[in-house]
This record gives sequence, C-alpha cells and structure tokens, in this order.
Amino acid sequence: MKSTGIFWIREDFRIDNNPALSFATNNHENVIALYIYNNNEFDNKREAQKWWLFKSLESIKTELSKFKINLEILKGDELDIFSKLKKKDDLCIYWNKIYEPDVISKGKKIRDLFIKNEIEYKYFKGNILNEFQEVTKNDGTPFKVFTPFWRTAEQIYLNQTPSKNYTVKKKTKAINFFKNSLDLKNILPNKKWYEKFDKYWKVSENDSQKILKDLLENKIKDYGTNRDIPSINGTSRLSPYLKFGQIHVNTIWKKCSELKSKGIGYRKYINELGWREFSHSLINYFPEFLKGNFRKEFDKFPWAKNEKFLKAWKKGMTGYPIVDAGMRELYETGWMHNRIRMVVGSFLVKHLRINWVEGEKHFRNCLLDFNKANNVAQWQWVAGCGADAAPYFRIFNPILQGEKFDKEGIYVKKWVPELNKVPAKFIHKPWEMEIKYQEAIKTIIGKDYPQPIVIHEKARAAALDAFQSLKKK
Repeated sequence: MKSTGIFWIREDFRIDNNPALSFATNNHENVIALYIYNNNEFDNKREAQKWWLFKSLESIKTELSKFKINLEILKGDELDIFSKLKKKDDLCIYWNKIYEPDVISKGKKIRDLFIKNEIEYKYFKGNILNEFQEVTKNDGTPFKVFTPFWRTAEQIYLNQTPSKNYTVKKKTKAINFFKNSLDLKNILPNKKWYEKFDKYWKVSENDSQKILKDLLENKIKDYGTNRDIPSINGTSRLSPYLKFGQIHVNTIWKKCSELKSKGIGYRKYINELGWREFSHSLINYFPEFLKGNFRKEFDKFPWAKNEKFLKAWKKGMTGYPIVDAGMRELYETGWMHNRIRMVVGSFLVKHLRINWVEGEKHFRNCLLDFNKANNVAQWQWVAGCGADAAPYFRIFNPILQGEKFDKEGIYVKKWVPELNKVPAKFIHKPWEMEIKYQEAIKTIIGKDYPQPIVIHEKARAAALDAFQSLKKK
C-alpha cells in the first residue's frame, strides 16, 4: 500500500459517515485532504454557494486538523490537476461519488487518466440512499412516477445490509504535498451581498447535527402541517447541509427511524428524502432533463420574453405580496420556503409565461441549497413539462395561496415591510383597499408598493390558451 492517501473532497464536508476519508486514514500513514476549486462551476452561475463553500472549507479544515490532516485547495480543472500526478508520487486517491451525468462523465476520464499514469484510486458510494441503478421496475426500466419509485426504493434500502461505522483514524503528523494552495478568501463572491447570510446560517457538520436533533425533537411531529406555513420555522432547513455533505442522508434516515412515534409528520419528511432520490434517478436515466423539457411537446410552448417582468420577479416587485416576499427571502437569506418556491415558480411560468429555464438559472445562482437534480426536476414539475409533473393547467392563485398559508400576513410583512400597516383582510390584495385607507396608513399602491404587473384572471386565461395551443400543433 502506498504511504500517502489523498482524500479528494467534493460534496462531503464531514468526518462522520465518510467512506473515502475513513478508508484513506485507515490504510495510509499520511493523509492529505484535497479540494479542487473549479471556478467554471461557480462563477456567474452559483454565486451564493461560493459563500457556503468558503464556510464549508473553513470548517472542515479545522476538523481535519484535529486528525493531523492538512487541507490543500487548488484552483483549476480536475483533469488538468490530476494529469500532473505520476506513479513515482507514491499516492492513492479516494473520493465519494456524485450522481450527476456530467460529473460521472468526467469521473470516467479521471479514472482513465489514473490508469494510464499508474495512480491507484478507489471511489465509494456517495450521499444517497440507493445507487440509482438499483431502483428499477421489474422489467429493468426506470420509473417516471414518484410513488411507485419510492415504494420500491424504500424496500430496497431497508433490505440492504446496514452500512458499517466509518471511523477516521488520527495520523501522527500532518504533511503537505501540493504547491500553490489557494487562499480561501479568493473563493468568495466579488459582490458583498452574501455577507448577510451570516445572520441566518452556521455552516459546519456540528451545526447540521444540531438542526437534525431540533427537527426530530421539536418539528417532525407537526411537520406535515407546519411545513406549509412560511411564517413559522416548520421545515428541516437541512437542504444546504445535504448538498455540501455536512450530513449524510443515511444519518438522517437512521435518526428518523429511531423515533418511537412515527406519525404523518415522519412520513411526510421521509417522502422528501424520497423526492431527492427520485430526482437523481431521473437526471441519470434521462439526462436530457438537464438540457430542456422532458415532455417534448413543451418545446413548442409559446413562452413570452419580457425582461421587465423577469426583473420585477427577481427583485420581488411583482405587486403580489406572497410572491415578492418569497423572492426577497431568497435574496436576503439564500433560501426560500418550499411552499413559496412552488408559488413563485408557478407565477413565473404561468402568470408571466416566462420559460422555466430562467427561473432555474436564477435559483441556481441564489440558492445555498442548489442541487442540480432537485432544481431542474422541481422547476419542470411546476411548469408541467417534467416526469410525474403537476399538470400545466394547475395554476396557483397567489392571492388564495397567501390567504391559505399566510392568513395574517406575518410572512409577507417580514419580507415586504412596506406593507406592515396593511390589515390582514387586504395583505394579499392591497390594491383593493380604498385610496382613503391607503392614504391613512401611508401605503399608496403604485407608489410605496407596486401595482400587480399582471391581473391574475387575465394571466390565467392567457396561460390556459397558450397550453391549449400545444394540442393544436
């Protein structure tokens, strides 16, 4: 066995339940942790996640140092960097898998390179419950509908041999191998908008465990109901930690399964893990998902191009309070409540008839929990053009959604403070207040807060007409 093992970090910023790190430390005298910052994956695409990545690297560097393992950060393309390693370097490389078609494709090229250069390597199961190839119908074909997929996937997972405890062995000394390690601060976005994220998030493996503990002790019982109410902290908020691997989905499942009382809240939450698995299955069996409409008839959909409306949507200035609150929450915190994600998504693709691709791109850039599989699958679900999607003619009424899930306007007033004095009766339709009341509370619609950029009834009718046009082609 080679004397030095390299643990290649990608989306696994944790010590616990980390097979690649565990194997490296238990089989090598010296271990180095390597992160390769490929700016082509982040710049102008995933700006918010640069902040989370920076914090993740800071945190894991501290934790690895406790095991006498140095973290080295290189900037560049993975193939270029690994091409410089040779047999004489006396190394083995270890990593955990990522389940995205382009990453898998590059992984094959890296493996070919290692074989050519006689570099030993080994890779392990990634942050997933089942390998996507394991979950198919009886005839071997992939699922396109969530419910039968998850029924099968759960059973496969439950029948597996329990995963072993991946221990990490402390080394006797910390060593360096690579030159020109990148200064962490060079990863942060140039614009300072991310600085407010510090108010809302603590980024570490330890914090992910605390959040899971809070979920299980205080939230999961009422999760089925509370997850739809954006004014209360009723969701897990574990999604960014899952994305960057501060926590493994196996850990979440195991802790959930230990609950003595498993009610509807438990089932609803477990199903959310199922949707994550389903999304990864879809993009790997149907990689065209990542490039456009899964349902090809939508390639002929008459999308509208309206930069003014798109800008108003992004800035939270549509005139629909529940939509604007969601978009402002996203920009302020790097996260958005799941119910509101559906509302703002539906508004973009149906009220404004702007292609879902624009929404997917904006979320990718602003979400701390951006996950390629989830983001594309959820946007296509909302747009009606994905697998097992909501039908296009299911159009959320932003007024009714607000009145149902934010009855008193608590969520709206938090993120749209210019509406603070608007009574609950009008909070989701402030334009209906008589002008004398607007003047009395010094909230003039059209001046202090915008008029709706589209009228719901007319926008809905236009969306349905556009959908009907597909059937004529």
